[in-house]
Amino acid sequence: MEGNKITFMSIDEYISKFPPEVQKILKTLRKVIQESAPDSEEKISYQMPTFVLHGNLVFFAAYKNHIGLYSIPSGIDAFKHELSEYKQGKGSVQFPIEKPLPYELISRMVKFRVVQNIKKAEGKMRKKK
Repeated sequence: MEGNKITFMSIDEYISKFPPEVQKILKTLRKVIQESAPDSEEKISYQMPTFVLHGNLVFFAAYKNHIGLYSIPSGIDAFKHELSEYKQGKGSVQFPIEKPLPYELISRMVKFRVVQNIKKAEGKMRKKK
């Protein structure tokens, strides 16, 4: 059973596994995240595209009916009102695949997470001194 599991080595590889219309959404989402967190690095974590800057910023994943954005609880809580029309979980939000993604809102969420991670990293540096 374990042999059937797909292991992605890059975000490009992850995106390439989806139909063209989903690839277009994922490529745009990736670009929005890159522009919102230009100093972040990309990796695959938990088999999902992940952006890292002083720790994980956001993850995203495509499913049959939605795009999931995982931004830890504080990243979702800070935008709870604006995300109210979307299905949410602890630290996650589901954007229906048949509707346009709210890229401007996603950009603000990513920028919020950048600030959080930088403050957290600065706090750790102060503790070490």
